[in-house]
Amino acid sequence: MTATVRPSHFQQRSDTVEDSDNSPNFVRISLMSLKTDFIVIGSGVAGLRASIELASTGARVSVLTKDKASESNTEYAQGGVAVVLSEDDNAELHEDDTLVAGAGLCDKRAVETLVTEGTGYIKQLIEWGTEFDREGGKLMMGQEAAHSRRRILHAHGDSTGAEFVRSLIARAGQEKAINLTPFANTEGLIVSDGRCVGVRFLDPILRAPREIYAKGVIMCTGGAGQLYLHTTNPPVATGDGMAMAYFAGAEMADMEFVQFHPTALSIENAPRFLLTEAMRGEGGQLKNKYGERFMPRYDERMELAPRDIVSRSIVAEMRRTGTRSVYLDMTAMDEEFLKHRFPKIYETCLAYGLNIAKDMLPVSPASHYCMGGIRTDLWGRSSVPGLYAAGEVTCTGVHGANRLASNSLLEGLVFGARAGKAAAEDSLKVRVSDVRSEASRLESINAEAGIATAVRKRIKRVMWERVGILRDRDSLKRALKEFTQIASGNLGTSSRNFVTLAQLVATAALWREESRGGHYRTDFPEQDEKWRVHSIQKLGEQIYGAGSISQN
Repeated sequence: MTATVRPSHFQQRSDTVEDSDNSPNFVRISLMSLKTDFIVIGSGVAGLRASIELASTGARVSVLTKDKASESNTEYAQGGVAVVLSEDDNAELHEDDTLVAGAGLCDKRAVETLVTEGTGYIKQLIEWGTEFDREGGKLMMGQEAAHSRRRILHAHGDSTGAEFVRSLIARAGQEKAINLTPFANTEGLIVSDGRCVGVRFLDPILRAPREIYAKGVIMCTGGAGQLYLHTTNPPVATGDGMAMAYFAGAEMADMEFVQFHPTALSIENAPRFLLTEAMRGEGGQLKNKYGERFMPRYDERMELAPRDIVSRSIVAEMRRTGTRSVYLDMTAMDEEFLKHRFPKIYETCLAYGLNIAKDMLPVSPASHYCMGGIRTDLWGRSSVPGLYAAGEVTCTGVHGANRLASNSLLEGLVFGARAGKAAAEDSLKVRVSDVRSEASRLESINAEAGIATAVRKRIKRVMWERVGILRDRDSLKRALKEFTQIASGNLGTSSRNFVTLAQLVATAALWREESRGGHYRTDFPEQDEKWRVHSIQKLGEQIYGAGSISQN
């Protein structure tokens, strides 16, 4: 039986793991046995919501996360969450905006599910204590690129993701059956007789591999922005969950579609800090080194065009002017408004010697979001029985070829809950197994140290230069050749996962001979109706095209 404790009254013991950020109610003991009802990998919005849903059925839930509980892509989401709550908005409008942004590759049923159920789940979050920004007691609704209405909720200005994590952690802490183990690095999935029956992970106390078995596993590990040299994602966004699912036999879909955020702070020797879409939604303008506003030259929607268009426009302008960045100009706005609306961004920029109310901010695109991932149905079921997934790690068909701004938090919330519900209902007659399989005998994450770092740096540079915003056949083939060479070496688990993901993205990008959404081929610059299909990849099989992602 899996050990559980009420977080606020945990028992001190030698094998206790404390979450280093002192998040409320999240001090947990490490897993004390090898069996539980369900395993959730990841503690972002999708993982926490799935865990809460499972615990509400009385199931025991073990949550494994490779860093502290709050460290995820959710934590870094600034822009907000898109939801239909205002009087001049409706689900049909939100659906239409999502479909347009998705460039013809969204699955309509998935989008309908997102926009119709999303409102209820956001209201539930508010009931649980989530504090969205208000004015005069009413929720403030912001505007972002490609949205036809002001439907973006924010929390504390530009810290919406952090507020999601705070409130969901607090809610999960009320469930006795949820046991969270931070700093537990998952190595692989255990598959027996074609069914996912457990997980192998690195015990944070013993620093040795352990196996835990369950009725079902829900993968909520987020995206893979770290595949690229420049990214807005945190260090944990390495895509290991996608790779683990692929090696377990799960189908992967639309891996070629990677979204690059147009405006990441571009300062030499500094990480690419995200400057939220909402800054342009509030009136920020993009200017070149001559101080000229250039977006009217590229798209009539100017700064509010979809992200893929803005990113490519910035690249084109940088090439035209021979620069490594352009500028985001917020100086026409009141400083007090900017301090209140974007407090985290204001303070971060000040730390780099920039006042967003007085200085133009150097920006350039950076990898931001994966539209592709583990292929699931509308209930989070993957092609491997017993394996479910939710959030950025998946491809439900919601985002199509290009995610609409601020739909990701809503997706994690809606499909995290649905995955938890489906896993519980599907497993009513399933018993926990502890039958070992070949898939469970993965090598332990070894001390690759310098070798792993060197391998990742090499892959990240190749991905940025050859599988980035602009792609072509020759560059993609050269990238794949280099990845093959890397994969032939003696790699540890994390490096193998990393290069495998790079191969999946590059293979899908080479296969799709058109330009659509986040995938742009300079040798095939037009969108082609015959390519209105999803790319599907599976271990041991050739890539192929398929119709709908979400089957039911």
